[in-house]
Amino acid sequence: MSMILSASVVRVRDGLPLSASTDYDQSTGMQECRKYFKMLSKKLSQLPDRCTLKTGQYNINFISSLGVSYMMLCTENYPSVLAFCFLDELQKEFITTYNMMKTNTAIRPYCFIEFDNFIQRTKQRYNNTRSLSTKMNLADMQTEIKLRPPYQISVSELGSANGFSHIPVGEYKGTGKISAAPRQRLEPVTLPGIVSFVLSLLCGALNLIRGFHAIESLLQNEGEDFSYVIAFFLGTAACLYQCYLFVYYTGWRNAKSFLTFGLICLCNMYLYELRNLWQLFFHVTVGAFSTLQIRLRQPQGKSPDYNV
Repeated sequence: MSMILSASVVRVRDGLPLSASTDYDQSTGMQECRKYFKMLSKKLSQLPDRCTLKTGQYNINFISSLGVSYMMLCTENYPSVLAFCFLDELQKEFITTYNMMKTNTAIRPYCFIEFDNFIQRTKQRYNNTRSLSTKMNLADMQTEIKLRPPYQISVSELGSANGFSHIPVGEYKGTGKISAAPRQRLEPVTLPGIVSFVLSLLCGALNLIRGFHAIESLLQNEGEDFSYVIAFFLGTAACLYQCYLFVYYTGWRNAKSFLTFGLICLCNMYLYELRNLWQLFFHVTVGAFSTLQIRLRQPQGKSPDYNV
């Protein structure tokens, strides 16, 4: 009998479980699948936003959107279209019920356990296909899955239960190859973000120009301190790296932005004798403003009205 067995809601950033269905099946197969759930949760940020893992008698499907992933376990013969439609319903309800601030600041596991009530009701509906709404446009969903099928993860790619091996280069069917860790898209750029990007480039350019002037001065006067040259070029590199962090998603992105801002502060402290207070204030303020914009520009998942 084809059916949905369990489901869970997990935060993409760190794999924190936010909610899950109450499961009573303690069979060996289910226990093994729960291990796969945990293993996948640790690597959600490195995986595409829609994936399927086939584990013999069971399939694990998940979609990720707005920093949250919705995972489900079903029997191997359960229709893929219905599986992703089920996940889409969970996604829409969760986004409607909880705002991003709550999900981003959650600390305790299963802090939204009351969402299990909706999971159970929806699971019962999808396990009884006769009760499903006739308004569901299965043709559109089938077309979407055909055009962009879920990325197929094999059990061998997961490695052992104690660790998660690197997922090799795979490909979406019909869409060509993808990298081992697909780059996650960021939210659309805002006007303050553009301003911070331009100002960071300006600070980097100013540091670079002053660095070349310091080299000229060093060549003309042997008594000049070469460490000033290093400070200017480090400041340039830090400003340009802030621009990179604002444009592209990387692991530990927020931590890197704070460390980069710290480097900007240290460089300007060292260059205190060569810059006036207004110049120091400008460089540090731009660095802080860019760090804030990097923090505010979060990874982007699928839009809430996505079909599958």
